[in-house]
Amino acid sequence: MTQHIALTEQTADGTRKPDAAVVRDALGVGVAVGLSGFAFGVTSAGSGLGLLQTCALSLLVFTGASQFALVGALAAGGNPFTAAAGAFFLGVRNAFYGLRLSQLLALPRAVRPLAAQWVIDETTAVTLAQPTRRAARIGFTVTGLSLYALWNLTTLLGALGAEAVGDTRAWGLDAAGPAVFLALLAPMLKTATERAVAGLAVLLGLGLLPVLPAGVPVLVAALAAPLALVAESRRGGRPGDAPDGPPGPDGRSAPQGTGGTSGAEEGR
Repeated sequence: MTQHIALTEQTADGTRKPDAAVVRDALGVGVAVGLSGFAFGVTSAGSGLGLLQTCALSLLVFTGASQFALVGALAAGGNPFTAAAGAFFLGVRNAFYGLRLSQLLALPRAVRPLAAQWVIDETTAVTLAQPTRRAARIGFTVTGLSLYALWNLTTLLGALGAEAVGDTRAWGLDAAGPAVFLALLAPMLKTATERAVAGLAVLLGLGLLPVLPAGVPVLVAALAAPLALVAESRRGGRPGDAPDGPPGPDGRSAPQGTGGTSGAEEGR
């Protein structure tokens, strides 16, 4: 039977997370990550893109890892189509984030196209960490608004100041993008399968870097996910693994025997 799961307006212990605490956490993420837009602006200008092209990427694409992947491949002399393909596949993950967030946020249809622009790693992480739908909506909105505004502002400043900065490799700014992406990714690797996918992707990407054109190793590294899933399906479930029980009040599954219950469906 299909269950309709939604966040309740209270946590498991009957308390609510203060709105001020949600705003504080969301602003912390938005400001911390938004400042790295300066590194993107400098890197993009250093790769040969103009000011308008650089700013358009942040305004329209707005997914840092994909943006850095694109300009990084172009700076290395890669084919523009290959660079764009690598950036596209990195950005596909946001579509899966959207499937989950659409259930948690339950936004009106009129604002969903606008909210989709803010579905990225950071907004997803902040939203999923909230105990109630109200907190999730506040976290998503504050994180998305602060990060989008600051990322685009610092992108502009970075592109304008690229000449003053000079060679981004001498300053190490070309490593800012991968560093931010790894910092966001590392806490998400909680299972053995996820760590295996990440490790295999690193081996494929680095191993093929010297022999394939720029941008292509990123595409090949994406094969790590289906390879790991095939291996996991053949291995099957490990003995002693207990199936998840019904979802608890926060929308997460509770192990059997813990008494987790599903939250009530909230009206929009």
